[in-house]
Amino acid sequence: MKAPSTVLAVVPVFCVVIFSCTRSQPPGPAPTITFTQVPPANSGDRDQEDVIVGAVNGAKTDQQIVLYAKVSKLWWVQPMIDSPFTPILSGQVWRNETHLGAEYAALLVDPGFVPTATLAQLPAAGGQIAAVATTAGQPSSSSVFLDFSGFRWRVRTAPSDRGGTSNPYDPRNVSTDPQGALHLRIVSRDGRWTCSEINLTRSLGYGTYSFTVEDTSGLEPAAVFGIFTWDYSSVDQNHREFDIEFSRWGDPKRKNAQYVIQPYYSPSNTWPFSAPAGKLTNTIVWEPGRIVMTTSATGSSRIVATHVFAPEVPKPGSESIRMNLYSYFDAHRKFPPLQHEAEVIVDKFSYLP
Repeated sequence: MKAPSTVLAVVPVFCVVIFSCTRSQPPGPAPTITFTQVPPANSGDRDQEDVIVGAVNGAKTDQQIVLYAKVSKLWWVQPMIDSPFTPILSGQVWRNETHLGAEYAALLVDPGFVPTATLAQLPAAGGQIAAVATTAGQPSSSSVFLDFSGFRWRVRTAPSDRGGTSNPYDPRNVSTDPQGALHLRIVSRDGRWTCSEINLTRSLGYGTYSFTVEDTSGLEPAAVFGIFTWDYSSVDQNHREFDIEFSRWGDPKRKNAQYVIQPYYSPSNTWPFSAPAGKLTNTIVWEPGRIVMTTSATGSSRIVATHVFAPEVPKPGSESIRMNLYSYFDAHRKFPPLQHEAEVIVDKFSYLP
């Protein structure tokens, strides 16, 4: 009499286990895309670029953003067909530069998605496209711009972690004087050092970049003046970054200048030198597979330093040339932080393709 009751007791448990294993889980909420900074509506200048910023809710770790700008009746992938992906950063925010258009779109896509260069109509969400969002261009840009040496530059307003800490950037620290020279400053505001940075609003690619800079030999060891490239659109090729930097990185005994291609920690990618007092002309010649950096005394044939980088030279993408002046913070506290305000004057910038 006990055997049947034992079987009957087992069967219900077995059915419960099977039911719980095969029951499907309800799908989670669909991911969404929002825009937090939108460029102006403008279809007239195909070379002009501005910053576009947004966030994603519910993105997977391997997904990316693909941006489009609408010009006339077509959607054009941004910022370039060769650099069509915008990475999603910590906090699920994204940021890139885009050519101007009447409208802007962002697609959240899976790995393996291949963007189309132009579209007559945006696709709907589905398949490899997890979400789609669009927005009209704004009446005016929220960016701050400045004209210098015949080029349009964007003035940085967002903080940056360059320098070993999060430095705020204040557009009031950037100006041009009646002679047309650029002034970058570090200024104490509300008990913090505020820094300065500008970048070209377009990518120039291969060519010769030249900067005439007034005397930087008086900069404190913790001040950093940099001339560099940076590409928001991709982490590949180390954001296409290479640099001429004037700083002792806090150490008074260290040489006060260096040429760099990224990654800087490769022994052959950093070349330090001593920059003398006086006005200096700094030139970067960027060619396929080769970068030549040279510093010379302005108005003479005296070469202060020159170096050729051949390995790990990036190819052009949507990078732009930049200049910044910021405060370096030594995390190990071996060297004192910045003590006084600082200024660097750039007399002239030129570019030859």
